Amino acid sequence: MKIILSRKGFDSSSGGCPNPVFPDGSLLALPIPDQRSVVRYDQLNHQGMILGELVEDLTGGRVPASSGAHLDPDLCAGHLEREPGWRPVLGQSGSAQGHLRKQAVDAGDLFLFFGLFRPVERHLGRWRFVPKTPSRHVVWGWLQVEQVIGVDELPQDERAWLAYHPHCQRDIDCNNMLYLGHKQLSLANHLAGAGFGLRLHEACVLTDPAASRPSAWRLPRWFYPGHQREPLSFHHKPERWSRNSRYCFLQSVARGQEFVLDSRAYPAAKKWAADIINTLSETSHAS
Repeated sequence: MKIILSRKGFDSSSGGCPNPVFPDGSLLALPIPDQRSVVRYDQLNHQGMILGELVEDLTGGRVPASSGAHLDPDLCAGHLEREPGWRPVLGQSGSAQGHLRKQAVDAGDLFLFFGLFRPVERHLGRWRFVPKTPSRHVVWGWLQVEQVIGVDELPQDERAWLAYHPHCQRDIDCNNMLYLGHKQLSLANHLAGAGFGLRLHEACVLTDPAASRPSAWRLPRWFYPGHQREPLSFHHKPERWSRNSRYCFLQSVARGQEFVLDSRAYPAAKKWAADIINTLSETSHAS
């Protein structure tokens, strides 16, 4: 099994700000803006909250409520009115898809979605980020792949429920792929094959609590790339890695979407991923 740490949601370059952690400890990964999308923020519902006002407040109006939203990965049926047959799905194309193909990511592999998060509060009737609070990288969702299929190869019975998806709004492109989610997680059959957490858990935080930058990660010690073990992809430079008696530390790359780890070289990775998903599932919305 390959485990893919997949950067998704708002950040400084896509959306222009972090994703929110609400005063009650709940969190939400916001779909990035997409002018070509047929789905708007003011159409999206999360736990009774319409996302248009939230996005407009947090971006200072740079992203209006009527803007198109790139709803991908799409892990929750309740976010939008659906056609029959909907299931969790991730789309990928371009250089990021090229990397997934090079890494031979396929059915059975597991995406762990992470993003940049920061606390928010209501102030003078609007949402804002809590002053002087840090941003952190947090794992917020997962999807185990049941099928990988090109958008141009979709059978007719799949096209209706996928018509809304941003990767189905594009011109013909043989590198435009969809990753369809499993119903059940193979690592733990009692868990759904895709879903997301509704609350912030410290066990799902990647950022080192002692670091000043969210890209400085604290990971389990076994993550350290030892002799003849390929490191997490995009992180081959030895100077990015260090460790002590308890942890492995990584200065993660500033850009890049998909970071792949092969569990054949890192056997402890499966239990680590299962533990994170179990933690997320304590308050998850799973489909």
